[in-house]
Formats: sequence, C-alpha cells, structure tokens
Amino acid sequence: MSQASSLSHLTKTLETYFRVTKPRVWWLLVFTGVGGLFLGTDGIPPLEKIILILAILISGSAGAETVANYFEIDIDRIMRRTMRRPLPSGQINPPEKALAFGLILIVISVMLSLTINLYVLAFLIFGIFDYVVIYVLLSKRRTPLNIFLGSFAGGAPAMMGHVAATNQLTLEGFLLASIVVLWIPIHVWSLALKYKDDYARANIPMLPVIISEDKAIRCIASTSILMALFNFLLYLLDPIKFGLLYLVITAPLSIALLYLSLRLFFSPTHTNTWSLFKFTSPYLALIFIAIILNSTL
Repeated sequence: MSQASSLSHLTKTLETYFRVTKPRVWWLLVFTGVGGLFLGTDGIPPLEKIILILAILISGSAGAETVANYFEIDIDRIMRRTMRRPLPSGQINPPEKALAFGLILIVISVMLSLTINLYVLAFLIFGIFDYVVIYVLLSKRRTPLNIFLGSFAGGAPAMMGHVAATNQLTLEGFLLASIVVLWIPIHVWSLALKYKDDYARANIPMLPVIISEDKAIRCIASTSILMALFNFLLYLLDPIKFGLLYLVITAPLSIALLYLSLRLFFSPTHTNTWSLFKFTSPYLALIFIAIILNSTL
C-alpha cells in the first residue's frame, strides 16, 4: 500500500470513528458545559480550565454516544434515518471495536474529571448512566416516558461546567441545567414526529408514535411554551447572575419561541412542527452565548 493510500485509509478511519460518536448530537451539550463554567466563574475562566472541561465533556459525551450506538445497532439497521451510520452499515467491523473506543473515551473523561473535583466526576457518571443505562438500555424501547427519564443526562454537562468553577452545588447551577432538561423533549419529540414511521417500524414507543399527532404536537408546543416562560423566570429568580444582557438577548428569542409554539398549538401541522424544531437548537445555543457574554462583561 502506497503512502498516499495509507494516509487516505487512516483519514477515512478517523472520520468513521468520529462519526460514530454522533458529534451533531453532543456539540451543543458540550457548549452548555462551557456556559456553566462561565456562569460559575463570573468572568473569563482560565484557559487551562476551559480546555480541561472541554476535554472532559467531549470525551465523556462522545464515549457515551458511541457506547449507545453499539447497543442500538439493531434499531439503527431498521430505521431509514440511521441505517447508514458507521455501525449498522458495517463501516466498523466488528462492532466491538466501537464499544471499546467508547469505553476508552469514557475512561479518559473519568480520569480527567478527577483532576478538577468530585462534583464533576459525580455529574459525569450520572449523565453517562442516565443516558446509556436508564434511557438507551432500560426505557427507550419500553415506555413513552423514555425522554423524561433520559432528559436529565442532557443537563449534566451544564452542571459539570458550573461545579468545575464553583466546587459546590448551587441553585443557579440547577436552574441552568433545567434549561437543557426542558429543551430535550422538544427537540427529540419534534424529530420523532417527522420520523414517526421509522420509530414505529423499530417498535420504539416515542410519544408521537403512541398518541395521536394532534396530541403529540400540542405536547411539544406546551413544553416549548414552558421553556420560554422558564427563561424569563431565570432573570427574575437571579437578576444578578442572569443579568440585563442575558434578558436583552433572550427576551426576543423567547418571544419568537412562544410565537412558534402558539402557532403550532393552534395549527398542529408538520410544517409548523419542523419550523419549531429548526429553531430550538439555535435558541439553546444563543441562550448559553447570552450567559457567557453576561458573565464576561
């Protein structure tokens, strides 16, 4: 094999192992952890702390997603949306290679978290356990409550960033994590509604699969309204930590979310559902950008 061919093979292998971690899923959750670090620091955290928390969050999240992918190969082979992922398509063979890769990433994140404090380690373990064990292994295939049970894992990165800065549990940290916990059902249910037939084919009891579409859409809209109101409430609960800049940035975003949610509630169509879904990820990202800016300036 020529040097060029070897380099091409290595590049393709690295790309495949990167894709099996589902970076489009974890990048935003990692960013919420950075937001938690800034909120807890009240200023710009030391660069080495930012790099360290990023390394912990990326390795932990990527590891958990990779292990979850291993346990969901059978589902992914059935669903059209997922059948071209690296494991169901056979790009990583045998699949146990991916499992080992995921476990190595998790071990790295655990070892790195020990260099900060035990709170970071505790929330790391909690997040991985809630996602892989409670959500993927125990509830996803069994109950429509799966998203509620797994949503707490989504709040773990924000808590990890916050306790990395404060070395203690505080109300503001839990409020911050609650933003993400509320966001998870909106995001997942909207996606599940679009790919309802896929989930039904795989026998996954997501909410939009087991109840009527109108009811599912109204559940999504109601949760979105709750999230928008909660973000207004954050400023009222702690106007020092969630200051004026946070309010100026998030208020119009929350009004837009309320508008999209109410439009969906009164006109439950797939088009309106997908519009709300496309807005939710930028909305969450901008909320945490507002938190970072407010803590820095």
